[in-house]
Amino acid sequence: MARVVVAVMPKPEILDPQGKAVQGALPRLGFTGVTDVRQGKRFEIELEGDVTDAVLAEVEKMAETLLSNPVIENYTVSVEQ
Repeated sequence: MARVVVAVMPKPEILDPQGKAVQGALPRLGFTGVTDVRQGKRFEIELEGDVTDAVLAEVEKMAETLLSNPVIENYTVSVEQ
């Protein structure tokens, strides 16, 4: 079994109210020095067989069509060992 991870984050120019809420709560909880927080999503996809270029292309297609909204989010695809 292989595991591919798709990490989805809001584009830098998109407001992130959840990240801002976390950033605002951290000092109240005693955590200092945090200058920014962005909240995203992580998908772990387990696949049968080896991860080939064709498999990665299929995961990229999944990421673009279902797992992210390309208008407001960026994503990265990586293979986890």
